[in-house]
Amino acid sequence: MIIEETKISILEKILTEPKPIKVKQPKRRIKLIVGLGNPGKKYEKTYHNTGFIFIDEIAKKLGIEVKKKQCKSLVGEGFVEREEQTIDVKTGKIQNKIVREKIILAKPQTFMNLSGEAVSELIKKFKISLDEILIILDDIDLEVGTYRYRENGSAGTHNGLRNIVSLLKSTDFKRIRIGIGRDEKIELMDYVLSKISTENYQKIMEAILRAIDHVYQLFF
Repeated sequence: MIIEETKISILEKILTEPKPIKVKQPKRRIKLIVGLGNPGKKYEKTYHNTGFIFIDEIAKKLGIEVKKKQCKSLVGEGFVEREEQTIDVKTGKIQNKIVREKIILAKPQTFMNLSGEAVSELIKKFKISLDEILIILDDIDLEVGTYRYRENGSAGTHNGLRNIVSLLKSTDFKRIRIGIGRDEKIELMDYVLSKISTENYQKIMEAILRAIDHVYQLFF
């Protein structure tokens, strides 16, 4: 019958048609990671220097020394390896290749409220676009031991981020906020500039390590 022949024809077509080759999409690229904080021993391991602590930890993982002075920052340069897939035009097969890409880590030395000056100079120096930077900062409105990743958004109440937004004239850059909470018993400024308590330091470090894993999954 014509109907049965048509069914067989359709089935044969489905079985004989080549299946589309699925290639993993390349990960989004990040070329510059900037952790916010204040320079000097006085501010080491304070809540407001959580961004610096993040940079120190990811620098260890990447084997990068962040100590070169340039662009009003301490800077370290290194490489990350990423796997990419391409299709061989001759064979049509998927090929895996390892790509090495430069990554820059930075800790602005301008003091928090002028962080935008350092970020602006870094972007110009290394010819980096806004979608290739990642800013790391502390956040009093997030619970201690948590973090939040955003592709863009307002600066909120964070003066360092506000200055970056003001000088870049854009909010279209990626950022990770690390929760430091707050202590209602003391003034906010005194709290963010105080040394992180032992209990909170452990929680913040756990959040930082999870955030670093997130960065690897997204970009490396």
